[in-house]
Amino acid sequence: MALYDAETDSVRQVTTPDGVATLYVCGITPYDATHLGHAATYLAFDTLNRALRQGGVAVRFAENITDVDDPLLERAERDQVDWQQLAQSQTDLFRSDMDQLRVIAPDAFVRVQDAIDEIAAAVAQLLRDGFAYSVTTPDAVDDDIYLDVQAVQARTPYELGAISHFSPEQLAAAFVEFGGDPDRPGKRSPLDPLLWRAARVNEPSWQAADGVPAGRPGWHVECSVIATGALPVAAEGTLISIQGGGRDLLYPHHEMSAAHASALTGREFAGHFTHAGLVAYQGEKMSKSLGNLVLVSQLVAAGHDPMAVRLAVLAHHYRSSWEWFATDLDAAQARLSRWLAAAQRAEVSGSEESGSKESVVRRQLREAIANDLDTPTMIEVVDAWAELENPQADVIEAVDALLGVPLLTS
Repeated sequence: MALYDAETDSVRQVTTPDGVATLYVCGITPYDATHLGHAATYLAFDTLNRALRQGGVAVRFAENITDVDDPLLERAERDQVDWQQLAQSQTDLFRSDMDQLRVIAPDAFVRVQDAIDEIAAAVAQLLRDGFAYSVTTPDAVDDDIYLDVQAVQARTPYELGAISHFSPEQLAAAFVEFGGDPDRPGKRSPLDPLLWRAARVNEPSWQAADGVPAGRPGWHVECSVIATGALPVAAEGTLISIQGGGRDLLYPHHEMSAAHASALTGREFAGHFTHAGLVAYQGEKMSKSLGNLVLVSQLVAAGHDPMAVRLAVLAHHYRSSWEWFATDLDAAQARLSRWLAAAQRAEVSGSEESGSKESVVRRQLREAIANDLDTPTMIEVVDAWAELENPQADVIEAVDALLGVPLLTS
């Protein structure tokens, strides 16, 4: 399995030091689930999961839900609803959408709320080890806690910018764009991220111990702790095999998650940092802040086949950024109909290539998915198969297993 890695800027083989591919994918902040940008990300890593499993590799897959975060709290305040009820309802909707799209469920699906004790213990360790420090907080009784990125760089394998390859100017701009506070008084370095937010009035908080005040975790440390807690950490080399998510998470989130993990363990976080491209709609990136969302649940409720939605997304290579048009779904539905008709012909004829254990078409599908998840080529291969008068029956199983699209109803 060859997969793109952002840190080395290359497509290279996935390594499994202990015989297991450990995959961690950053989950949603549950306040408006699930738009097609989300779907593109989770379908990308579902394809990776399927590729590894079909290649005979054992996979452990974990995903988080960021159900304690400022955007969620702000949406709950705006809509005058309980933030926990909002988080739970949108998490349930997200999981329903993933089921509809036939995304293989994670082995561990962890809410941040359920990992508070572990995260607080990690923050306490970082304080003890000199990787974190307190900053005076005028609007709280206790101090906020920040990660000291310069200390992490000095004492661990982590290097700021090595994953994203951003210039100092790009690092600074992206840090602000995603909620960073470079100008906060008392910080040792502008790009130090928040580890733990001390309790404020009318904000959720949890009691902590070991010198950590009541409060709630920062964004990046959540994923570091959940990933290394929910997945079997390799005995040597990188802690996990693959860190995945949308391209907008490259920096600061994945960079800073790697920094936290290195500070906690003294080791590099992931062997691959892999990201799905971004989806635009109406000329701009699809995002909750802009409100230009196309929701999976709405498409399904309108009568569209979820497998057509899946095919419409997989027609684009996972690393590409692209724009959604309604005609994409029309084309995908027509394609799905052709494939279903071909499967019926293959099932009736029982056609197989003479003297071959595996058809050329099926082999082509395996080769394409192993080549950095080349789903557009896979779809072209199946399109050609669907035009055959006597299509090979063994392709039906491969399309189900690799592309996640069942072509037989029984």
